[in-house]
Amino acid sequence: MGVRQLRGWGLLALCSAPLAAALLALHVPAAVLLACMVSAMALAVRGAQLAVPRRVFGWGQGLLGCLMAQSLQPRHLEPLVQRWPLFLAATLVLIVASTALGWWLMRRQVMPGTTALWGMSPGAAAAMVVLAEQYGADARLVAFMQYTRVLLVTLAAAAVARLAGGAHPLAAPDVAWWGTPGLGPLALTAALVLGGSALARRFGIAGGAMVLPLVGAALAQGVWDVQPALPPALMLAAYAAIGWSVGLRFTRAILLHALRALPQVLLSTLALMLVGLATGAVLVLAAGVDPLSAFLATGPGGADSMAVIAATSAVDAGFVMAMQLARFLIVLAVGPALTRRVARASGVQPSL
Repeated sequence: MGVRQLRGWGLLALCSAPLAAALLALHVPAAVLLACMVSAMALAVRGAQLAVPRRVFGWGQGLLGCLMAQSLQPRHLEPLVQRWPLFLAATLVLIVASTALGWWLMRRQVMPGTTALWGMSPGAAAAMVVLAEQYGADARLVAFMQYTRVLLVTLAAAAVARLAGGAHPLAAPDVAWWGTPGLGPLALTAALVLGGSALARRFGIAGGAMVLPLVGAALAQGVWDVQPALPPALMLAAYAAIGWSVGLRFTRAILLHALRALPQVLLSTLALMLVGLATGAVLVLAAGVDPLSAFLATGPGGADSMAVIAATSAVDAGFVMAMQLARFLIVLAVGPALTRRVARASGVQPSL
């Protein structure tokens, strides 16, 4: 690595750190990932010649998969089993609506190829960006669409929770950046992340670098009651790897294209939010769910940000988390096949 590249990485870190600190202070969801992506984007359009190694990007995906597996706890899955018809119906409504809106954007050629379909997918934003790239979509534009929606939905949900009088802020805890994880959990993390990345490369498994550790960590939790260790400092590095990897691939042309598409992306996002609102109203009337819980449960934002808002509001947090988790799991399972099918039916040939 030359002196020029070292200076470039140093400048990128110096730009990312204060922006991440500011977004964290404002409680913005996915603050570190967003800060790193925006900083990398700014340097890339100014001609920076930097790139995150593919292997490092894969390790970041693996850590993200391990983090997502923590949501697959029995206490979160139990409500899904007990009220599965309700969860399934509400989830399918949002998936159908997001697919229809993605198809509309694709037909209008707002985004190239299958990018619009992935950009409108109502799963975890970081996971959709990773999977989109693996299946041939433009990860840069997918990230632009996903995080635009996450920010809008999160702002709306936080405002509604505050207006409803149910929000109660939590004191910010001191962060133990490395904590005191045992050797066993750390070894499990390394095995899942490095093994998942190696198997994905060896057998050409699309999305395998994230999905294989996710499945492995879920099995370890469910069968052996062992969780992989994920110290905050390690997750910070994972978010930086993913954010920088996506942001550094932006060009001036791609950024201008994203800005031109912004009005239609906003329109589609608002339409999807209205579908979520209508679905929540049905839950209130048909199932007796309290309005704020129903609104947060059907919000098409990131599951992590909805969980934080639910935890700081007077709502049924278990119901909200279970609903968000159900949608994420279904999108993860059927998203790639559904995207390929819709694309082919529309005359767009997916890359994979």
